[in-house]
Amino acid sequence: MPNRWQNMQWLNGEDGAQHSLREQARETRDAKFGRRVFVRGVVEVSNHCRQNCHYCAMRRQNRELPRYRLDVEELAELIIHHHPRSITDIDIQAGEDPAAVREVALPLLRLLRRHTNLGLMLCLGTLTPREYDELREAGGEFYVLKIETGDAARYEAIEAPGTLARRLEVVRYLASTGWRVSSGLIVGLPKQTNEHLIHSLELLTQLPLAGCSVSPFVAGGHTPFAGEPNGSIDLTLNCLAWMRLAVPHWIIPAVSAMKLVSTDGYVRALNAGANLATVNLTPPAVRTDYPIYKQDRIFMDEERVLSAIRMAGCEPSRIGVTEHLRNGVVAGALH
Repeated sequence: MPNRWQNMQWLNGEDGAQHSLREQARETRDAKFGRRVFVRGVVEVSNHCRQNCHYCAMRRQNRELPRYRLDVEELAELIIHHHPRSITDIDIQAGEDPAAVREVALPLLRLLRRHTNLGLMLCLGTLTPREYDELREAGGEFYVLKIETGDAARYEAIEAPGTLARRLEVVRYLASTGWRVSSGLIVGLPKQTNEHLIHSLELLTQLPLAGCSVSPFVAGGHTPFAGEPNGSIDLTLNCLAWMRLAVPHWIIPAVSAMKLVSTDGYVRALNAGANLATVNLTPPAVRTDYPIYKQDRIFMDEERVLSAIRMAGCEPSRIGVTEHLRNGVVAGALH
């Protein structure tokens, strides 16, 4: 892995250096996974959230946002009988809402485990060990818990959930109890420095992760950061490529925010080493009420996702993320 000074040169290089970095990352992805991209679906089951993160419009102090929790039976019908054929895994996502864990996620997991072969992923925030264990027993296999920044002072300043130390403790607990874990960071958060970014990337490589993501910052309405500039797509893609080179076996998604800040950002992410794409299956009636970036989000339906994969010269994977990981890929920190 390059040293810290080399990292800065790579991440902030000239056009030729950036192209070379991403080309190496794509070749590394191809050597490890071929030109196959995992395709998952996501259902955003609740936008209630007890956290108050400065970068997220679902923060609890946003009184303008209509709140919802989706019905388990309707979700089960949607996923079991009407999910796109291309998806192999389903990600159940919500704001940090313990009621949604009890009332929606747990019963939905049990139904999906009983009636489908889909890999079951979750992104439900910081919970108690008992809640994680119950979700695991219900069929969950892959948990997404992002750190967003690896700098403890900035983490506290932006009111990310709890403390960074606690977040890292939870990542390690999840991995130690059988979960495959993915984390990630945001590029371009207000007052983020190169040192913050490099430290965050290096911290992520030391965690027991099966995957990692990087998203450009998008200024959302009704947040303390409304009006701030969006994160750089080039710096975001350089971080993605760095991740691929640092940890070749990671599952690294292209995220919809990349298309929000750059028309071709999603395809460029696949060309920079990403190997996971996500089809949004959240019912249209509530999609705009889940402003993970902002309310006028880019919704990646199956057609858009498959088109991006083709444009990147790739093809959808016939096996899912969780099946791939079950087949003997060991997730862990680099030492």
